[in-house]
Amino acid sequence: MFEDRNYKRTFYSAPQSVESLIAALLEPGLTVLCYLAVNAAFGEPVLRSTLTLCLLVFALTFPGRNRFGEHPASAFVDVIGSWVMLLLILALCAYATSSFGYFNNDVLLWWAGLTPMLQIAAIEIGRRIRRWHNARPEARRPAVIVGAGSLGAKVARALRDGGDTGSVCLGFFDDRQHDRLHRDASEQLLGTLAEVSDYVRAHGVREVYITLPLGTQPRILQLQEQLQGTTASLFFVPDVFGISIIQGRLQDLNGVPVVGICETPFTGTNELAKRISDVLLASLILLLISPLLLLIAIGVKLSSPGPIIFKQRRNGLDGEEIIVYKFRSMRAQDDGAVVRQATKDDPRITRFGAFIRRTSLDELPQFINVLQGSMSIVGPRPHAVAHNEQYRQLIKAYMVRHKVKPGITGWAQVNGLRGETDTLEKMKARVEYDLEYLRNWSLALDLQIIARTARLMLFDRNAY
Repeated sequence: MFEDRNYKRTFYSAPQSVESLIAALLEPGLTVLCYLAVNAAFGEPVLRSTLTLCLLVFALTFPGRNRFGEHPASAFVDVIGSWVMLLLILALCAYATSSFGYFNNDVLLWWAGLTPMLQIAAIEIGRRIRRWHNARPEARRPAVIVGAGSLGAKVARALRDGGDTGSVCLGFFDDRQHDRLHRDASEQLLGTLAEVSDYVRAHGVREVYITLPLGTQPRILQLQEQLQGTTASLFFVPDVFGISIIQGRLQDLNGVPVVGICETPFTGTNELAKRISDVLLASLILLLISPLLLLIAIGVKLSSPGPIIFKQRRNGLDGEEIIVYKFRSMRAQDDGAVVRQATKDDPRITRFGAFIRRTSLDELPQFINVLQGSMSIVGPRPHAVAHNEQYRQLIKAYMVRHKVKPGITGWAQVNGLRGETDTLEKMKARVEYDLEYLRNWSLALDLQIIARTARLMLFDRNAY
């Protein structure tokens, strides 16, 4: 009984750092406080409409992104892009609900100008405090790495590149011959595994990273016993670089620790937030573009004989087949066992079809898919079922992109991978961007992708 109880306490989810908590609250908190301050400066009362706007803004911006470790230029661009996208969404909401009259225009203008300036200033202050805090001698954490292979070298680079975190790599320990060690690690070899404990005590080492293979478990246990007589923190680094980690996290399965290495980011509150944002945005967008949809439908009908809407079978969430809607842009389109991708100057494409493909207007009916729940506004683009069957055999982790609903636009598309994927390398690059999106998803990232997509629709010519 006692053994089982102790076992349940062995693993637990790491608590959120103070820095992460501050970052999560910084953007939504500053945005709301700035509006309330400007509202008060103009002598405006705090009405129900004011509180409603504050709650909506907080919901759309929470949690904020941790930008303290980013390059200042990247943080600046990210803040401005996210803020502009948020203002566009709020403007759409106000237009759809006819609520512009409830707010003082001068307050809105000053708020729109001051908020990103305050956010950028706060990020810079936070960056300087972080650098000062970790530069203090007492914050310096000497670290050593046990295992001088490629994994140990990766850990050393991670510690070096994150230099403002306070951890400083002193060197490596390994029992293998010099020619079997990683080149970068062999130059900093401090000794063998038998010498780790003495070195840790003598040099005040505070962190030990164990990067030995799982097959050397007896040596790992022996090393752990030796280091228990020191005050150093021990970290085991499993060699997971050979697999694609998606939303990796430690979970508790009724007292049994389970390490998730490939999981959808849309569970619990994330799933709810994603669905609510999809329904709200898709409803507003369909309401606003309904006249445009009618004009495009007339254009498709006049361009060539055939249906206005083209329906194609695609693989959606968990690989289930869904029907995706598009405005027809070709005289004939395939949906069988073999599907030929559209190419530049494809004779099947009508003149009007070329226009709506180039501007991505042919994708607009997919907002109906979003309302139906088979798609999301942002996510990996759905491929034809025939293409999935082809590429799942050729590209590692290809089907992992189906851990989420497919999207109208995605991280790959705003990074130059729109249009035809005529080579295996292009498809591999698209899949890698899709997996990166799954690893790093946030509502802020979705807003950034939507903003960049709007710009691409006007200026990009990489689709046909």
